Amino acid sequence: MEVTRSNFKEMMKKLKSLIPDSSFLAIDAEFTGLNTSMVMHAFDTPQERYLKLCQSSLDFLLIQFGLCVFTYQEKKSRYIVHPFNFYVFPKPLNRHAPDKRFLCQSSSIDFLITQGFDFNKLFHEGIPYLSSPDEDSMREKLYQKHTMATEENRGLLTSPAIMSPVATAHLIPIPEEHKAFINKISDQIKNFIEDNEKEVLQLEPCNGFLRKLIFQTAKLKFPTGIFLDSKTGEKRERFIVVTKLKEEEIKRKEEEHKQAEFAELDDAVGFSKVIRLISQSGKLLVGHNMLLDCLHVIHQFIHPLPHDLDDFKSLLQATFPKILDTKLMASTQPFKELIATTALGDLYRTLEGKPFAKAAIDIKGCPRYINRGADLLHEAGYDAYITGSCFVTMANYIGTFQDPIKRRIPPNSSLLHPFTNKIFVMKMQDIPYINLTGPDLRPSRDHVYHITFPKEWQTNDLRNLFTPFGSVYIAWVDDTSAFVSLMKRDKADMVLKALQQGDSYHIQTYEQFKHIRTVGRKRHHVDVDISYPGEVDPKRRKILDASAPAFVSRRSVSPIAEDPDEKEDKNDNDDDTMMTPAEDKNDNIIKDNKMAVDKDNQSKKAVPSSDDKLFDEPAVW
Repeated sequence: MEVTRSNFKEMMKKLKSLIPDSSFLAIDAEFTGLNTSMVMHAFDTPQERYLKLCQSSLDFLLIQFGLCVFTYQEKKSRYIVHPFNFYVFPKPLNRHAPDKRFLCQSSSIDFLITQGFDFNKLFHEGIPYLSSPDEDSMREKLYQKHTMATEENRGLLTSPAIMSPVATAHLIPIPEEHKAFINKISDQIKNFIEDNEKEVLQLEPCNGFLRKLIFQTAKLKFPTGIFLDSKTGEKRERFIVVTKLKEEEIKRKEEEHKQAEFAELDDAVGFSKVIRLISQSGKLLVGHNMLLDCLHVIHQFIHPLPHDLDDFKSLLQATFPKILDTKLMASTQPFKELIATTALGDLYRTLEGKPFAKAAIDIKGCPRYINRGADLLHEAGYDAYITGSCFVTMANYIGTFQDPIKRRIPPNSSLLHPFTNKIFVMKMQDIPYINLTGPDLRPSRDHVYHITFPKEWQTNDLRNLFTPFGSVYIAWVDDTSAFVSLMKRDKADMVLKALQQGDSYHIQTYEQFKHIRTVGRKRHHVDVDISYPGEVDPKRRKILDASAPAFVSRRSVSPIAEDPDEKEDKNDNDDDTMMTPAEDKNDNIIKDNKMAVDKDNQSKKAVPSSDDKLFDEPAVW
């Protein structure tokens, strides 16, 4: 169901009736761009990656939001899903409302156009929104305006000589150049009052300052018997209409006008009501590669993002207490060896075949989503639908490891707890997710080195330099520096001994590089600290263990290039292979063959039947 400004109120009523009884909610979003030129590499810390995303992505707008309400019906043994596809655009309510400036990325706009995105519908019928701070600010201004008007009216009903201090304090002196115009308008109103036949007078259009002077002067000179109201013409010109009314009618009109302004503000809150409704429900929120979605949703509709990652995690948890990322779920055990690529479209197609059982789902209110393939990908509502479908299929597959086998795993099952409140992070070599309910992983990077070199160096030069130490993973930072990670960790102690500092390059450990940067920032009093959010007790730090079976991202062992169809890959800068300054640096990822192991060729490991113990996160990484 497409939702625009014209049917938003009707759809809100429907959502309010559907969400309380739902099993879970699935979301997706589309943007005017993904990121600017900020380089993101495989060895960012979580705090660094968070700040880079904030600095490079939040000037773009979330313009389409997909929400699917999944409800399981026990009698039919199937899910019923209601899809909603919202067009969202920040049309300002008035001159006091926020007037958003935003960036557009030409490649993203072109991509959306090729996918059939309707920009005319967005700009003409997009649903407005206000964040909580913006709404509070505008509501306070309205209260002050009407309080002031009440005080002024009390003063105007008495002699001008004994007007209240509040009323006189807010009177605006009429500039000399506008006195003739105001006097002319006063004469028109006076003649109108004396004319017993006319009931309505329309004044000529003028700017906001002159209208304010007209209101002020009319109230002073003609305190009773008339009512003034601002109107907007067909060409968006603003003018004042004067109407003859009795005192009781004037009070009623003023109250109606006040209520209309607060109702208009309520309408301007718009799409933010959807986010608040989702938040208040406490339902499990399912997304795919949803870090950027979460950043934009919080920033646009809830509150400006904090500087610190831990503060963001707390804010996100307070807004959405239960989150699950299907990209992370598909990248870990027991799925990672069965799924060749976790791009959303490919994942959906993979989960339709063996060894998985396609989920039983009926779509209501959006028949065009039935039996439609790639032609609807990247429409937010459809992507939310297939995201929810992937989640149901993968959750049910986990039930096949139980004894006896469980055909359906509900969204609140403890079997899904290891996947909950962890958000997938793109292109992070050894930290595959951000943990929303605890400290993030702090893997050992003793096998990682930072090296600077001449601009002329290419990937092969770096590989040749590190040949004695086996295979390496290279993450380019810029034209003259990169991180180099050894696949054979046991040789890490030999690197600095064997590679003497040369005339053309400088090499240091990852820890040395981070320490120098931290000291440099403190010395120069840099405010933006791109570093870990805080030191963690060493006893609680998790050490990366490549042999750990669960929650080890495929990328941390054998990086696999993602399909360009996936939304996170629309922008080349998010991929290490695309960040290199020269074309022949694009082969910097050591590629292994993709693994797609059929379940029939595997012997199932014995799995405990206890929900609490299945897929527990390992204590060692």
